[in-house]
Amino acid sequence: MKLLAVETSTDACSAALFVDGEIAEKFAVAPREHTKLILPMIDQLMADAQLKPQQLDAIGLSRGPGSFTGVRIAGGVVQGIAYGADLPVVPVSTLAAIAQDFFNRRADAELSFTAMDARMDEIFWGVYQRNELGLAELIGAEAVTPASEVIFPDLAGFGVGSGWGVYAEQLGQRLAERVLGVEVEVWPHAACIAQLGAYGFASGLAVPVEQAMPVYLRDKVAKKQSERQQDLRR
Repeated sequence: MKLLAVETSTDACSAALFVDGEIAEKFAVAPREHTKLILPMIDQLMADAQLKPQQLDAIGLSRGPGSFTGVRIAGGVVQGIAYGADLPVVPVSTLAAIAQDFFNRRADAELSFTAMDARMDEIFWGVYQRNELGLAELIGAEAVTPASEVIFPDLAGFGVGSGWGVYAEQLGQRLAERVLGVEVEVWPHAACIAQLGAYGFASGLAVPVEQAMPVYLRDKVAKKQSERQQDLRR
């Protein structure tokens, strides 16, 4: 199994290559540098492995949520490679990748209350549990929501992601004693997109490239705050 993964949804930028269970990754936290970095990262990984795109089985796409521009960059890069090499795509949630990175580093963690800062007084939110394979599995649904209104199961877990740095007080009050600890500096890694993408491919979740759509969660991505407030009053 050979799968290339691309992740550019936040200030971090990364690419990874999964080859028969082994993962190599190029990663950098580089705001606004994604378009300059991502293709050289991919080229270096492929050259190191002596692979051409046509030798891959699929591409893993970090489908969002995240930065509108960042999600589009990953989508454009994946589309170009997948179309050119006639490859299927495995879309993977950015929130799942954040939870997976945390699970990979914390053997004691079984549940992640994952929150990314979504700006506009909201967070991207998802609750993930570690399944029997050690992979992040969604409980309920992902959402974009005010921190004070998050929906969660009656379980204990760790607060993970940038949303906990911005809205620690609101999230702490909302989840109360369910929070076992908090780790803010957790990035989505292409290595985790590859890890989850390989499982998704084996599970039959790959789709034709034209069906690999970004997920922004927020419908009115480009609206100003004032316009959104008017919508809420209607």
